[in-house]
Amino acid sequence: MSLWRQLSRGIADLWDRAPRDRDVADEVAHFREALEAEGRAQGMSAAEARRYAQLELGGATQVRAELRSVGWERAVATFFADLRYGWRGLWTNRVFSLVAVCTIAIGIGAATAIVSALRPVLFDSLPYPAPERVRAVVEWSATGERNPGTFGMYHELARRSRSFEAMAVHTPWSPTLTGDGRPERLSGQRVSASYLRTLGVAPTRGRDFREEDDRPGSVPVVIISHRLWQQHFGEDSEILRRTLRLDDEDVAIVGVMPADFENVLLPGADVWSPLQFGLESGPAWGHFLGTIGRLRPGVDASTAESELNQLSAQVIAELRPSTYGTQLRVSASSLQDDLTRDVRPALWAVLAAVGVVLLLAAVNVTNLLLARGARRREEFALRAALGASRTRLLRQVLTESLLLSLIGGAVGVAMAGAAVGAIVAASPAGLSRVDVIAVDTPILLFAIVLTTVTSLVVGLLPALQASGQGSLHLNLGTARVAGGRRRIRSVLVGAQVALALVLLSGSGLLLRSMRQLLAVSPGFDAQGILTMQVQASPRRYTEPGAVDRYFDDVRAAILRVPGVTEVALTSQLPLSGDHEAYGVTLASPPDVAPAERREIFRYAVSPGYLELLRIPLKAGRTLTAADRDGAPRSVVVNEAFVRRYFRDRDPIGERLWIGATTGEPYTVVGIVGDVKQLSLAGDTPDAVYTTPGQWRFAHHTQSLVVRGSTDIATLAPAVREAVWSVERDHPVARLTTMDAMISETAADRRFTLLLFEIFALSALALTAAGVYGMMAGIVAERTREFGLRAAVGATPGRIVALVFSFGARVTSVGLVIGVVAVVLGLRGLRTMLYGVSHLDVITHAVVLLLIALVAGVACALPAVRAARIDPAVALRD
Repeated sequence: MSLWRQLSRGIADLWDRAPRDRDVADEVAHFREALEAEGRAQGMSAAEARRYAQLELGGATQVRAELRSVGWERAVATFFADLRYGWRGLWTNRVFSLVAVCTIAIGIGAATAIVSALRPVLFDSLPYPAPERVRAVVEWSATGERNPGTFGMYHELARRSRSFEAMAVHTPWSPTLTGDGRPERLSGQRVSASYLRTLGVAPTRGRDFREEDDRPGSVPVVIISHRLWQQHFGEDSEILRRTLRLDDEDVAIVGVMPADFENVLLPGADVWSPLQFGLESGPAWGHFLGTIGRLRPGVDASTAESELNQLSAQVIAELRPSTYGTQLRVSASSLQDDLTRDVRPALWAVLAAVGVVLLLAAVNVTNLLLARGARRREEFALRAALGASRTRLLRQVLTESLLLSLIGGAVGVAMAGAAVGAIVAASPAGLSRVDVIAVDTPILLFAIVLTTVTSLVVGLLPALQASGQGSLHLNLGTARVAGGRRRIRSVLVGAQVALALVLLSGSGLLLRSMRQLLAVSPGFDAQGILTMQVQASPRRYTEPGAVDRYFDDVRAAILRVPGVTEVALTSQLPLSGDHEAYGVTLASPPDVAPAERREIFRYAVSPGYLELLRIPLKAGRTLTAADRDGAPRSVVVNEAFVRRYFRDRDPIGERLWIGATTGEPYTVVGIVGDVKQLSLAGDTPDAVYTTPGQWRFAHHTQSLVVRGSTDIATLAPAVREAVWSVERDHPVARLTTMDAMISETAADRRFTLLLFEIFALSALALTAAGVYGMMAGIVAERTREFGLRAAVGATPGRIVALVFSFGARVTSVGLVIGVVAVVLGLRGLRTMLYGVSHLDVITHAVVLLLIALVAGVACALPAVRAARIDPAVALRD
């Protein structure tokens, strides 16, 4: 029979069995008639021929059953019959089914949601051609600190390197878009002309940047995002003839990026503009740029890194021997790895946590199925007695497990869809590729595979036990069989306790770490401070001192707002993400080896800034209005700077240059306390403070800090209007309280903690349910024993103690195993902990007591039920 005929016949048989049954009946009848004819031909009578045919053919019913069992369609029909039988059984035991489905749904839903969230970050390649060739070129100081790149170093490396086919630099850019409506601050990047080519992408409309666009003084051009083209220009087909007015300048639009373009280096960017730097530009050697490169085909990273280190040493020796630092190391790591370097340990920990929850769910359902299998032992024994093989019983139980997992998996996927939205909303700012997180086709396939595997995991042990019950039906109800079941369930519950201990301990450590972190002093008083960033147009304030006068007017306007008591300005705000660092050169020899020198954070602050933030003055004086342009240059340094460069010397009166060693040096006039700049968990940077008037460049973007006598958050609208009362075309961005900004710096740890807390609570609930289910099943199985004990004089207290002692033994074994797992498994959390060890005794002791308490409560109800067993009823049953 041809394959097509077999398929068509099988499908037709599945659709309607009646024709196939008639064919089988006709075939059996025809074969019997042939046998009878053969008998008569051998000289038998009619009666002897019928008997001969009967003996040769056997039972007609058996023959028809054997014929119907041939073919693939019979296996399919049997599978669906098992599904129908399983569905009826689950519907009959709705409480059991509901608990099992919910448990599976929690495990599969959590796993699906977390894998959906982490797949773009951990597993998917970057959405660029040959993403493995896109590298992050990073400079590392001798002290292991990561330094932002410079235009000068990029320019020379791109010109001299043979390992890279393209290199590019980029820096965030926030131009002000003005026009018919209220000024809008855009998110964008200033990039070298080779930026898009390095990523391997190109605009879908218009053109890429050209080298001539990137030369100083060239006509300003921009490339815009597909989103900006849609929202601001309504997908105008003549977009390449239009301009944007950015920072008071009309800029030609030369390209529109594709709708699916992912700018992983700044996901929210809507506009890109050439840097237009030259080596003679003022900030050419300032450390504020990110550098990327695209390797030539066939060049490996180690070769590229070796070349970069050799070339960078040549560049420093030839062009910047005194200020760049000689102990520089340059790496060329994968851009994907570089983007996720800070969050990768936390994400792997979250993935491990959800794996533990999935295991707990599987163990719980396995326990439920084992208990249900014990109640169905008579059914399995009867089926075995009627001829069902062990394989047939095994297949039936596995089919029921698959049905449970399919229902639970469908519910879990629905839960995952909702959970993914919540995870994205709660994810920390800056988490790479958050926009592409979704429950899509690959994730659905993953969920299907996970569901199938889960059905096998949870169903295999109960299926083996059920099929064994069928074959060992003569031993039903014996102590040996019952004892075997209890041991299996005890092992599973012990495993649950151990897994829950790991998750709860991890969550407890993160919680204590978070409290330690938030207790760290930032070095200033953050309470009652409102902050905002204001950007003045560089083209509107071109005369010397004009932008300083504008910000003086802004300060005066804010001071007139009722409730405002103090206002000050700074070029970079602590813990805001601002990063501006320079090299420093001391007029007298510093007390530090060249290898120990590092860049300093330079703050241009208005008089009163240090007092407003309550940064303590340690020696000398702070900056005053007398430290203006034309006066002797003054600088205030922090204690970390003093410890590194002066040690036992008094720094007051010492002279130094910041950045270039041209012009009059600054004189140290005061020492203030240390302030956290990048994060609460990071080291305190070396810092110097100058006034804006004594810095060689104008500051068109500054942060305002406002302190008031009332609830500072309520002053925000009035303060913003005060800024606009001076100039309405300047946007006010990043308007928030200082407390909120500090809290945001711990967002990644808070996000990890939130997920761990959810998983830990789920683990605790699943463990409680597992212990309760085990003890309830054991009490049900030993009802007659407890009744007999009561009949011979055992008190209710003795029976309760008997049940509790069994639960305590199982829980204790699980806790001991869990402690070992905690010691070995939580070492990976060390990088996410602050101020607490992964072996913290207090945390682990509290978790042990909590699990013991929950296990005790879970044992209480079955124990009380056992104590209330009526001896007469138990013995009669």
